[in-house]
Amino acid sequence: MTQTTKPHTNTIEVADIFREHIQDYQERYPLLPDQYKVVYDILNCRTPYLGGHIEKCDHCASERIAYNSCRNRHCPKCQSMPRERWLEVRKSELLPVMYFHSVFTLPHDLNTIILFNKKIVLNILFKAVSETLLTFGKNPENGLGGKLGFIAILHTWDQLLKDHFHLHCIIPAGAVAEDWTFWIPCKNGYLFNEEALAMVFRGKFIDYMTQAYEKGELVFSGITHPFEKPGKFKELKNTLYSKKWVVHVKEPIKKPDYVLEYLGRYTHRVAISNHRIVSLKDGKVTFKYKNRETNQMELTTIEAVEFIRRFLLHVLPKRFIKIRHYGFLANRNKKSNIEKIHLMLGNAGTVKTDEKSVEQLMLKLTGVDITLCSCCKKGKMKIVSQIPEKTGLCPANIIRPIVWRETG
Repeated sequence: MTQTTKPHTNTIEVADIFREHIQDYQERYPLLPDQYKVVYDILNCRTPYLGGHIEKCDHCASERIAYNSCRNRHCPKCQSMPRERWLEVRKSELLPVMYFHSVFTLPHDLNTIILFNKKIVLNILFKAVSETLLTFGKNPENGLGGKLGFIAILHTWDQLLKDHFHLHCIIPAGAVAEDWTFWIPCKNGYLFNEEALAMVFRGKFIDYMTQAYEKGELVFSGITHPFEKPGKFKELKNTLYSKKWVVHVKEPIKKPDYVLEYLGRYTHRVAISNHRIVSLKDGKVTFKYKNRETNQMELTTIEAVEFIRRFLLHVLPKRFIKIRHYGFLANRNKKSNIEKIHLMLGNAGTVKTDEKSVEQLMLKLTGVDITLCSCCKKGKMKIVSQIPEKTGLCPANIIRPIVWRETG
């Protein structure tokens, strides 16, 4: 069911959907260990079970309780602070040049194989994309002939929460000369040819995936089992080579100040934010999504179990790094590299940023002073006592332990 909609105010969260329907989900699907941890954390987030503290106003003596967050990177309620802290650090790395936004997308023919081999195949995605961009930057025939720097950010979803694997790359419009003596700017707001990028990206990805297959590193389970046979795997490769892979280089971001705002749209995002969820009723979830064809916000309704299935598709392997830096922005020498480039561009130096407190970041994000008493609007809230962890019933008790699920 799809219809045009206006903005809604709602109080439904992913945690509510888990709380009411995770057992229904477990009747139909196994809950894998990484997924179990995500569900467990989201259910416990900002509840007495994680502990917290009590604050008291120093003017009117009113009190309020604040519970701790789970800090799981898949939790819709826990991304604002990490994102803002990450963006604050990025301020010191901005260069006074244009930036490009490039998106590298994998064909959907690979979706099921990726779901069974997330760590291996997604690492191959990062490797193929980074090597493609660095190779193009190094080749003077492509207009630069130097070393690029860029940030690559993994997304695994589309607006309907279905699997859609792609990398967003934010790229300063230029390169450093091989001998590090001067900066080579991109000309006329142009980076590289999209079709040429796509062809090289396709070749590198398939080559690295073939190497992983030949080493026996790929797992073929369920509906992917036929690809374990060399003949079927070769057919898959032929299919992938026959397709036109999608690489999109968007219009350049002309002002460096806009880059942080742009990055904020893509970093530390989860498959769906709570504000997009409209309702949970009769075992069905209604949520907002953007129709890319009409560029309008619309509504869709699916079963709660299907919603959970789609949400959990996007759980990443433990310790998998989804934001990576390459070229002159690689973490090892990033600070000194940026200082050198600023000198090449005739600037005094990098922008220094001071680490902000949670209160300062919230004031910046929402315009609200969270230390101000909401009752009297005069006093400041002060912590007067701590709430210990594991107070009361653990909300995650509703999840069936993995060992309870019968197999076979």
